[in-house]
Order: sequence, then C-alpha cells, then structure tokens
Amino acid sequence: MTTAFSYTAVDRTGRRHRGHEAAATGLALTEQLETRGLLVLELEPAQESSAPKTGFGPARRREVLEVTRALAALLPAGLPLARALDASSNLAQGEVAAALESVRSKVERGQTLAATLAEHPRLFSPLYVGLVRAGERSGDLTGAFRRLAIQLERDEQLRAKLLSASLYPLLLASAGGFAVLILLFFVLPRFVELLQGAGAALPASTAALLGLSTMAQRYWMVLAALPVSAGLFLVWSRTTDEGRRVLASLLLQWPVVGNLRRQALAARLARLMAVLLGGGAPLVNALDDALESLDDPLARDEVARIRSRVREGAALRSALAEGDLFPPVLTQLVAVGEESGRLQEFMLKAADILEERAERAVQRLVALAEPAMIVIFGGVVGFVALSLLQAIYSVNAGSFR
Repeated sequence: MTTAFSYTAVDRTGRRHRGHEAAATGLALTEQLETRGLLVLELEPAQESSAPKTGFGPARRREVLEVTRALAALLPAGLPLARALDASSNLAQGEVAAALESVRSKVERGQTLAATLAEHPRLFSPLYVGLVRAGERSGDLTGAFRRLAIQLERDEQLRAKLLSASLYPLLLASAGGFAVLILLFFVLPRFVELLQGAGAALPASTAALLGLSTMAQRYWMVLAALPVSAGLFLVWSRTTDEGRRVLASLLLQWPVVGNLRRQALAARLARLMAVLLGGGAPLVNALDDALESLDDPLARDEVARIRSRVREGAALRSALAEGDLFPPVLTQLVAVGEESGRLQEFMLKAADILEERAERAVQRLVALAEPAMIVIFGGVVGFVALSLLQAIYSVNAGSFR
C-alpha cells in the first residue's frame, strides 16, 4: 500500500524542487529521490491534491482571455510588468480583478509572476502558469503571453463551436428521455388493466414492455437516484485526488473518448515542451517544469516516468515509446526531432498536428450525436408504438373469435 507525499528537495546545482509522489514509506521515497540526485529537505504526507481545481464559468474565462490579450499587447510596448498588470485589470471585474491586483502587488515586492498566478488556480490553469514560468525563465514573457492568448482563443472558439453544435442533440436527448418517462409512468399503466382484462394472450414485445413499465414504477427511487449519484460522482472526481485519478482512468478506457483524451494530453505536453526547450531549458529541466504544469494525474505519472528514464540516460523517444498513454505520432516526431537536432521545432509540429486531430475528432463526435439520438429515441418510441399496436390487434382478434 502506497501513500502520497509532498516533498521539497535540492539537486547538485542547488536548484529547489517541489513535487508529489507516492511511496510505501517516507524513507523509501527519500531513497528514490536520492538515487535521482536530490537531497530531501522536507517530506510530509500530501494533504491536498497536486492537481489544483481549475473550474470556472464562461464569464471569467473570457475575462482571463481579455487580460491575456492585453498583456500580450502591452508588454512589447515596453511597459513594466506591474504597470501592464494594473492596466489589464481594468478589463476585468470581481474575482479576476481582485486576483490581478494581488498578483501585481506581489510582483512589485519581487515575487515571480508564475508563482503568484499559481496562487489562483480557479482562474489560471497549470498550463497557463507553466507557459508563464517558461517565458520568465527564457526571458520571453511577451512571447509566452502571445502564445497563451492564441491558445486560449482557440480553446474558446472550439468550446463555442461545440456548445452550438451540441445544443440540438442535448435538447433532443432531453425531450426523448422525457417522452420515454411519460410512456413508462403514465401511458403504459393505463393499458395494463385494459389488456389484462381482455383475456387475450399478449405478444412477447408487449409483455416485455409492460414488465419494464411495472419495474420502473416499482423501483422509481433507484431511477431518481441515478442522476443524483452521477452528480455526486462528478463532484468527488473534481475535488479529490483519488476521484480525479478514477475519472481520468475511466475516460481513457472509453473507445472514442479515450483516443481523444490521449491526443489532447499529448498535444498539451508537446506544446509545453516546445516552449520550454525554445527558452533554452535543458531537456530534464523542461520535463520537470512540464510535470508541474499538467493537471491530469495519469499524465503527470507518465511524465514523471519519462523524466526518470531520461535522467538515467535514455533518449526521449525511447522513454515515450515505453509507455502507452501518448499516441505513437508524438514518439515518431520526437524521434525525427532528436535525430535532426531540432527537437523544439518538431515538438511544435506535434502539438499542432495533435490539436488539429483532437478538434476534428470532437467536432465529428458531436456531429454524430444528433443522428444517433434520433435513431435511439426513434427506435424506442417506435418499439413502444409497435408493441401497443400488436396488443390492440391481438385483443381485437380475440374478441372476434
């Protein structure tokens, strides 16, 4: 049985490392870290998840996007960071404006921008903080905000497209589900006494339908508990480390969603690595920073494994090929980049390819949802209608005999 620990350590160059890892005991984790060349300064059981909560509403998402655009425009004009943050805060209100004011005051006192942004995980995701951290270390904070603005705008456009495309399937599913419930709880029970009193033998489809209606009425509390249970599961999966891990595993196991999830995670890792390597970070340090910037627990585990293999002297392409989380196209492009000495360039290509594939897959999935809903609910309503017509026909035939 393993326990999650949070640790603070330093390497041989004096650089400080913070992280979260699981081990049987604290001593075992200390020994593991020492084999990687890390001297443990602090070690304690993790009280909170290493992946912060990042959920927030569309209004705040748009405000964060506007602030990022403003920073990307103000910093190239030579405006100091604190003044740029102050000017950008005028585009926001409420929680976002208060967070920017806190960030500005701490930056003026000498704290790094990435560290202060990380104190507001509801507004600034690990990816956001990671790109800002990469920009600070490379001295290209302007480029980091420019890339963030482009990425956030692409995410917002994709989210808007998916919302508009999924409205009709969701409306159709809601109407179809409501119609099926009306049939099971109100329409079919009225036919039970009529059909049973006629004394005629009921067709098998009608008998099965009536049995389903009776079961639904008898166990209606179980049906009512299903959406409540689903809501509780979603809350648990978003607020606890174990829940996030379980949800991530479930998503990867679904045939279509799992492939989409792998492509999205690989694209995020590739873009992070490209930015970090472009800023001059060594490969191992870039993997360290990428690990801190990912919010998916399984992706963090995989990147930690890859980092350990690279520390041992393995090539990045070999470390990627040993796992099964990221799609093969990432390994192939990394191999070409390592062989040609242009790893950062091919990481960017991989990110573009994987993001484009993920967007196409999501749009295709949403586009297929509409005809799927029509077929499913049309089939259900058609089965109910056919079963009732068969029953009525059998009753009428029995009365004539």
